[in-house]
Amino acid sequence: MPAPRSTNRRRLLRALLAAGTWAPAAVAQGAAPATRAIPSSREAIPLVGLGSWITFNVGNDRAARAACTEVLRAFFAAGGRLVDSSPMYGSAQDVIGEALRTLGRPAGLFAADKVWTAGAGEWQLDTSRRRWRIPRFDLLQVHNLLAWERHLPQLLAMKAAGQLRYVGITTSEGRRHDEVERIMAKEPIDFVQVSYNAVDREVEQRILPLARDRGIAIIANRPFRQGELTQALRRHPLPPWAKEIGCTNWAQVLLKFIVSHPQVTCAIPATSQVAHVRENMAAAGGPMPDAALRARIAAHVAGLL
Repeated sequence: MPAPRSTNRRRLLRALLAAGTWAPAAVAQGAAPATRAIPSSREAIPLVGLGSWITFNVGNDRAARAACTEVLRAFFAAGGRLVDSSPMYGSAQDVIGEALRTLGRPAGLFAADKVWTAGAGEWQLDTSRRRWRIPRFDLLQVHNLLAWERHLPQLLAMKAAGQLRYVGITTSEGRRHDEVERIMAKEPIDFVQVSYNAVDREVEQRILPLARDRGIAIIANRPFRQGELTQALRRHPLPPWAKEIGCTNWAQVLLKFIVSHPQVTCAIPATSQVAHVRENMAAAGGPMPDAALRARIAAHVAGLL
């Protein structure tokens, strides 16, 4: 006689937990994260990705490397895809590569990295790929526009040759926005990465509308200002309306403010804690604030800081 369905479910859950491929928090989150289409291809990616600045720069600390592996395990288990790094981030690339090898290189991985050198970029790109232990990147970006006139044609040629899927540029903390706009207006890029959060909103005026008009995806970095925002807000209670959009903490409120903007393709919070990555991924699902609530969130956060 077949085992009851509830018994089979319990066995499945036990097997997944033993294998480390599922965790109770992931079960509780329910549905897969919401996605948004990359304008140049219509490929859908989850609204929340994973950054690696500082958090994955752990050197040869074995315990810290193992913790990063668990963060990535939880990220992929919750439906995450886009992982972002750079040769600027110390040991982060190698830590990611070791974790991906341990996890069996998850099929859904969307690998995003950067070129960051004033000289020729070929050697750096090859080194980055070997550190990640992958055959190719999905997205390569010119980091902080460094020598972009040299690197952007090379990346576009790689894309044309089928060695790369997407090309982009990055900036952070509001730097060189005028130059970003000029590049967006004339170059056939797929992605632009900028700083955007409930406090840093300059990109709403020109860069996000230009991305809409040019069909360019937007990656939002520094969603928490490297923890500054969450630290400052944690002493304040969540407003009642946070429950209306399914938020249980300030990090989720801040992320939903970002990813609910129709021109933002993906936000990339960085974390070294499994609990935080699960909370961040949960912010990619459930009800999202409309324009009026987004304005209310920004005003409320500004009033508390």
